[in-house]
Amino acid sequence: MANRADERDELVSLILGSRLDLTSDEVAEKGGLSPENTRRLWRALGFPDPGEDAAFGESDAEAVAIVASAIEHGVLGEDTTFRLTRAVGQTMARLADWQVSTVVDQLEQDVDEGRAGNRMEAAMALVATAGPAFEQLMIHAWRRHLAAAASRLEAQGALDEELLSTTMSVGFADLSRFTALSNELDDAGLARIVETFETRATDLITSHGGRVIKTLGDAVLYVCPDPVQATRIALEIVRRLSTSDGLPSLRVGLATGSVLSRLGDVFGPPVNLAARLSHVARSNRVLIDKTTADRLGDDFETRVLPPRLLRGFGNVSPITVSERRGFRSR
Repeated sequence: MANRADERDELVSLILGSRLDLTSDEVAEKGGLSPENTRRLWRALGFPDPGEDAAFGESDAEAVAIVASAIEHGVLGEDTTFRLTRAVGQTMARLADWQVSTVVDQLEQDVDEGRAGNRMEAAMALVATAGPAFEQLMIHAWRRHLAAAASRLEAQGALDEELLSTTMSVGFADLSRFTALSNELDDAGLARIVETFETRATDLITSHGGRVIKTLGDAVLYVCPDPVQATRIALEIVRRLSTSDGLPSLRVGLATGSVLSRLGDVFGPPVNLAARLSHVARSNRVLIDKTTADRLGDDFETRVLPPRLLRGFGNVSPITVSERRGFRSR
């Protein structure tokens, strides 16, 4: 009977498509990249230096060869190549963790219902059957998001040196009392709240024309080029999610201004201000800044609140916003 280490090696080989029997120097030679740049590539992907251990397979050598060819033929500069590689590594690390944590319950169920002898056997069956389909889905999703990102960049019509900077509305929605809840609930209960919040908030934001930048467990950061639509999203988040069974109350901060997009994230004063506004908002309320309020039409009612000291911004007068009676978000 195979021990756990052997089963683990078999699972890794099944996922990678090759056994790990090559050293870093051997991969460098096969891939046509210098040993130094091969190790640099490996670190950029988010993995530690394995030293002289045989920690690589033929698939790793093929990946190195692709990168070496791109650099050699001038398709991408060396620095750009490694920056892109770092972006891929960070994104895929999070995606892989997310996928594994998502399928754990399915693996346990397969064992409990007799479809597999143990969790490792269930994992290998899942990789063999569902792996190829989801690999194709990931490639397709990447292409779709790449096309959308390129279209957004083109639509900005900015000067070349300003291509990564644009005016956007930034929303920050977070759950109230999350720290207290994390001490009151067991792991399963807390996971259900996070999953419900992230899923429903993401669906709502994207369906209303916004874009989710990242989820933080108890918070979701999103952007929208239109302040009016960004405000509608914020109000819909409060309206719909505050009545969801099992979810605590929440609050949303919204700010508009120049935002820098880089490495899949956004930076700039509006990002920080949106977070600060959410932290001082009452439960199930939306607070916006003056820039956002100035761009809203008659569909909304606003009210300026007394100044609050917000870290990094000094005294700021938050503004409450609500839909006028008889108006409903489309």
